[in-house]
Amino acid sequence: MEMRRSRIIATAIVLGLLGAAIPVAAMAYVSWAIALNKELAVLTRSAEQAYLRASRTFDDARKALKAADAADLPRCSEEHIRRMRMMTVNTPSIEEVGYFEGGVLRCTSWGRSDEGIAKSHVDYVTPDGMEITLRVQPAISHGRRMTAMHFGSHNALVVPSRFVDILVDDAISLAVLNEDGMLLDGLNGPDPALVRSVLGQAGSGVAGNTMFAVSRGESLVAVATEPKANLAAKVRSEQLLLLPIGAFIAAFVVGTIVWLSRKRLSPLADLEVAVRKREFIVHYQPIVELKSGICVGAEALVRWQRPDGSLVRPDLFIPLAEETGLIMPITDQVVDAVIADLKTMLLEDRTVHIAINLCAADMASGRILDVIDGRLRGTGIRHEQIWLEATERGFIDIEAARTTLQIARQRGHSVAIDDFGTGYSSLQYLQELPLDALKIDKSFVDTAGIEAATSSVTPYIIGMAKELRLFTVAEGIETERQAEYLKEHDVDFGQGWLFSKPLPAAEFIKFHRQSKARHGSAPERIRASAA
Repeated sequence: MEMRRSRIIATAIVLGLLGAAIPVAAMAYVSWAIALNKELAVLTRSAEQAYLRASRTFDDARKALKAADAADLPRCSEEHIRRMRMMTVNTPSIEEVGYFEGGVLRCTSWGRSDEGIAKSHVDYVTPDGMEITLRVQPAISHGRRMTAMHFGSHNALVVPSRFVDILVDDAISLAVLNEDGMLLDGLNGPDPALVRSVLGQAGSGVAGNTMFAVSRGESLVAVATEPKANLAAKVRSEQLLLLPIGAFIAAFVVGTIVWLSRKRLSPLADLEVAVRKREFIVHYQPIVELKSGICVGAEALVRWQRPDGSLVRPDLFIPLAEETGLIMPITDQVVDAVIADLKTMLLEDRTVHIAINLCAADMASGRILDVIDGRLRGTGIRHEQIWLEATERGFIDIEAARTTLQIARQRGHSVAIDDFGTGYSSLQYLQELPLDALKIDKSFVDTAGIEAATSSVTPYIIGMAKELRLFTVAEGIETERQAEYLKEHDVDFGQGWLFSKPLPAAEFIKFHRQSKARHGSAPERIRASAA
């Protein structure tokens, strides 16, 4: 008990530390994730705005050039020059419009040109046929270098900064490129190598120490970048909001663990109250004959049902009940429940048997035999219909166990060894104890028909039982493959979720009736085994 208490305290400490650390760590991570997502959203908007601004600049120039080509005016006439000049006035992104003839500049929006200036080389051509020269020196105005867009016989000069003419934070760098990766212009000094490294990406993300976002269209790509280090201040801002929430959750979790631990540290009191208030019920897991599918009975499995209707798993209270001796009054309640639940069915069908598990204390003392005898008296239920099952833990005092089993068989009970093969001296028990049946543990059934370390043990156990003329019952059958394997090896009975989960009494009675309707009454050999 003290070891168990120490385990609970140690587990509570570990869970408490985790309960305190995980929410805070989770909020720290969430703070980082929120800050990152917000900043990536800012970068995405910046890239999209840059893309739209560059696209609008191209569209404005394209419309102006098409209008100039379509104008029915004498080329380089005063009216023609005035028309080109108006285009520069009405289109803010265009600084100068020129007319070429025979590959030579004849006039611009500034006036006629007699210098014989040749058309600049073309860096690339857009999908709709507009020729782009990234950097040219205006021949007439001699202003700063510009980007030339040539369509038909006219060209337009655009200041490169027009492509990224948007407002962004100084920490964000922008670059606008064509689909081949040629840089049209940038803002806040974009790193060309970094821009090229993320050019093929879609959406936004993090590359090394840089956050980025990419917006692309038919012929243009905009890339926004920002150092990842800039995220630290934004993360701290988010943490000021979220870490108190994490601390609150941590406090709640730790408080819950402390409360549960205290409750867990005194389960004996709860168990004693449950025994006194008779809070234990029984569910029945059907046992079927494997060859015919006939339901021949069930194993009675105890369940602790709390006043709120919730069920406590047996593995949470059976060990404590065995350690403290409370398992004996619990077993008595199981016997009472079996008689109350199934009396009518047991009287109607004498082939049905119900298996009740015995604890080590009852095996040593034989007390339970008198309890069962007293409970059955006057009910009409035969002793033969109550099977007794004992695990190898119940054979600690083998001489006392042998005496108990001999008396049980004299009174008509059949006796089975449960969970066979999981103990340390199973063969000794089979040879020395008066038994009628052997229950093959689920761990061996799980390996039936497959290559596993214990798969060769299963047929050995079955064969040993047959040699000793014991009935065999396989536990934990879950698949048709297991059932077929066991049938092929002449195992008599089986139970498991393949046939049914443990059922409340009313559902088990219904299951048994449906089994009789499908398969008929049990044949004589099953009657004999039940007897």
